[in-house]
Amino acid sequence: MTLAQVEATARAAHTGQTDKAGRPYAEHLRAVAEGVRARGGDEEQIAAAWLHDAVEDDALSAQWLREAALSSRTKDIVLAVTKRAGEPPEAYAARILATPGALVVKESDLAHNADPARLAVLDEATRKRLTEKYARMRALLGLVG
Repeated sequence: MTLAQVEATARAAHTGQTDKAGRPYAEHLRAVAEGVRARGGDEEQIAAAWLHDAVEDDALSAQWLREAALSSRTKDIVLAVTKRAGEPPEAYAARILATPGALVVKESDLAHNADPARLAVLDEATRKRLTEKYARMRALLGLVG
């Protein structure tokens, strides 16, 4: 699949979904993909960024991912950043760190999720909970700053 096809697929898969602030979910996908590009990510990583929440959110199935015309590296990155039910954050972070190319996708995801402008529209309790959650994951991944 070309990047344009991956983007179109991701946008279609998340149609009608919104983020915690009520914004179209595709805005988050675009921001993560752009963040990966800005961090020097390659096309496989950018494709994974577009798809980073697709399996986790049940927007696309794991079977779809297995059968998709994507590189095995892109698929591995998507699976690495896909949270599993009941999985401890330490195990999640270890999988990301063990998967070549996955860290930049998760770093971009966390950066957009923790954007103060996005968090500002949430209630104080949610904002505090998410800020702490994202900071903990950044620490587990060894991301400073």
